[in-house]
Amino acid sequence: MRKTASITALLLVVLLVAGAAATTLDEVRKRGTLRCGVSTGLAGFSKPDAKGRWTGLDVDVCRAVAAAVLGDAEQVKFVPLTRRERFTRLQAGDVDILARNTAWTLTRDSSLGLNFTHTTFFDELHFLVTKRLGVRSAGELDGSTVCLRADDPNDRLVADFFARNRMHYRAVTVDSLQQAVSSFEGGRCDVLPCFLSSLPGLRARLTRPGEAVTLPEMVARAPLGPVVRQGDDGWFNIVRWTIFAMIDAEELGVRSGNVDKMLDSPNPAIRRLLGLEGIRGVGLGLSDDWARRIIRQVGNYGEVFARNLGSRSSLKMQRGLNALWNSGGIQYAPPFR
Repeated sequence: MRKTASITALLLVVLLVAGAAATTLDEVRKRGTLRCGVSTGLAGFSKPDAKGRWTGLDVDVCRAVAAAVLGDAEQVKFVPLTRRERFTRLQAGDVDILARNTAWTLTRDSSLGLNFTHTTFFDELHFLVTKRLGVRSAGELDGSTVCLRADDPNDRLVADFFARNRMHYRAVTVDSLQQAVSSFEGGRCDVLPCFLSSLPGLRARLTRPGEAVTLPEMVARAPLGPVVRQGDDGWFNIVRWTIFAMIDAEELGVRSGNVDKMLDSPNPAIRRLLGLEGIRGVGLGLSDDWARRIIRQVGNYGEVFARNLGSRSSLKMQRGLNALWNSGGIQYAPPFR
């Protein structure tokens, strides 16, 4: 009797989860395409290549969701969004997911009707200075001038850094990134704040990139990751566990090139990840091989990072905090059980 009641309770939970996912999941399946909001062009994250094909970490996250939900990582329509319109377009339902180098904050997570799923890139704000300034540490910047754009949310982060270190600075307000670069190189300001995610693009704008030095201190941190609308827990879980599948696959050594061979693995953790044992795909309303499709078509998190930002890309970015927890970073996924 108790066993029957337990099975009934489990089936009820599954039905509730599937029902919660119905809105967005059903729309995406009916449409046959995932609509993904991305940046208008940021190297390593979301940018069209010379042939017009979108590439980047954020782009691959969207392709992974499409692989999980639709079975085909190519069934994605990428919608370029500016910083000002990104949240309203997601709120309006114009895109199913926002994967646009967007920082997770309390305000954004609690007052916009949106949910951040998981951090896919731990970003860091650093200071750029010119060699002629002669400083090696951000602790030497007391009394310096800092270039800040009028609409730049980083102004609060800069103010916080100087305040907690009991230093003073003078803000030089500019209207655009190009004006900030010109002011920096022209000596109008000593410091140019920049996140690691934007650093390659910023350096490409400098006429004398060799004269700019990135100071080692992390001024502020910014966890970047995909965003979905509140009120659809099932869709939230699908996007979140898509990312977890990619991270877990890297930790378990499951890659795009060996995922099929891993079907014979005796490792219970690998078998659960690949949908051979355990809850499989029923909890998400997906087929049992949903994680296999992600890994086979897109790759694990390490492969995606290397291809877009790291050793296999032109950016050659170090993993840093984005390495797995057992390799000096802080990335990890909850267990697949």
